[in-house]
Amino acid sequence: MRELNRSTYAEHEKKKERVIQFGEGNFLRAFCDWIIQKLNQNTDFNSSVVIVQPIERGMVDLLNKQDGLYHLILQGREKGENIQRIELIESVSRGINPYKDFDHFLQIAQNEAFRFVISNTTEAGIAVSDEDDFSGNPPKSFPAKVTRLLYERFKYFNGDVSKGFIFIPCELINNNGKELHEKIVMTAEKWNLEDDFVKWIDKANRFYNTLVDRIVPGFPADKKNEYWEKTGYEDNLLVVGEVFHFWVLEGSKDILKEIPFDKVDLNIRVVDDQQPYRTRKVRILNGAHTAMVPTAYLCGLTTVGETLSDSMMREYVKKLIFDEVIPTIDLPQDELEDFADAVIERFENPYVKHRLMDISLNSISKYKTRILPTVLDYQKKNNKLPEILVFALASLITFYRGVDEDGEKIELNDDTDVLSFFKDLWDAEQGVETVAQKVLGNEKFWGMDLNEISGMSDKIKADLQLIKEQGMKKAVTELLGR
Repeated sequence: MRELNRSTYAEHEKKKERVIQFGEGNFLRAFCDWIIQKLNQNTDFNSSVVIVQPIERGMVDLLNKQDGLYHLILQGREKGENIQRIELIESVSRGINPYKDFDHFLQIAQNEAFRFVISNTTEAGIAVSDEDDFSGNPPKSFPAKVTRLLYERFKYFNGDVSKGFIFIPCELINNNGKELHEKIVMTAEKWNLEDDFVKWIDKANRFYNTLVDRIVPGFPADKKNEYWEKTGYEDNLLVVGEVFHFWVLEGSKDILKEIPFDKVDLNIRVVDDQQPYRTRKVRILNGAHTAMVPTAYLCGLTTVGETLSDSMMREYVKKLIFDEVIPTIDLPQDELEDFADAVIERFENPYVKHRLMDISLNSISKYKTRILPTVLDYQKKNNKLPEILVFALASLITFYRGVDEDGEKIELNDDTDVLSFFKDLWDAEQGVETVAQKVLGNEKFWGMDLNEISGMSDKIKADLQLIKEQGMKKAVTELLGR
């Protein structure tokens, strides 16, 4: 088996290094670097990526050993067919470890060709640290490293406003570009750097808020030999991702003059406001996950794939998405339906066994953020409650009893206070009316008293009673027949 590097693989023309990427993890390599490769193949973008290792422990040494090369396996369902594609990704030129060679890191700032900064340093990454120090080699936090890099560029090019960067962070927090911008300015002020530099940060650089969407399981340790045989290379950076992808950038469309997303057939949008797309993802994809878990599990199913293969649960999921969630989202109907169809295909992905119990983590808070806003918007718009999404809460309350219909224990996974509340509630063996009233009235869970929502208490009581008397399968059958 050959090692994978540019001496064993036929070398292609090198692209100009124009993209700085903080993070060498699975997601960025299966998403952003793949997209940059598509841009290189189909447009005149002609750019490569230099990856900066953002934390002390990382994979840059391995990345450099393979000369930035790795295989990406995309698999899932697309237009009703099972898809598996293997691609060699060549868009990464090299990696830099600032913990081993900080001067090498700062030299990036002196190369005027660099224009874009991409990052994914986890949700906790866009935060400053008390240990951040200008003299640190490197500073501790990601925003501090960027501030140090920007200051080097500002000084080297004498404050030239044409030498700023376009920041495209991919961390999974809302308004990630705005947050990164604020933390950089905060760090510059903490370090007492000159006012002209702070003004240059604002004037010379652009920060886009983004939303990214692709499931990336990562390195397939259990199947690596199978994939190595297919590719002919021993590839320790091999990464698996789903076929579906979606990227929203919030900000000026001027970016398309420099990075031609609009010239490739990819699911990328540059928009004035990303919030409708974030709402779409949270309510349709994440909301459907949360709504299906307790109901499907109490019907004896164990994975998302099994749930979509069950005709009754498939109807349950499709009705809640198309009849109850989509009408509450302010986007074109065809876009919403296309996204919903893609979500159903993603749920059906035969290559991913997504356990319902894994999704069930912290389901109470997930119902609050992913489903409750839909319930409230639906009621406001239609002057009635959505049947399935309310039933999903009754299912969740029943699920948090901690035993299935065969009396087997359910290993619930939530905050201690949540689990204690439900244990005390169900151990008291009170009637469904009391259970409903106390759960709906727990403002720590919901941020409000759900008993005050017109009709909510009566519906939850009725659904809890139906599940108790009929069992989950018959209860769902009756629900769908209403």
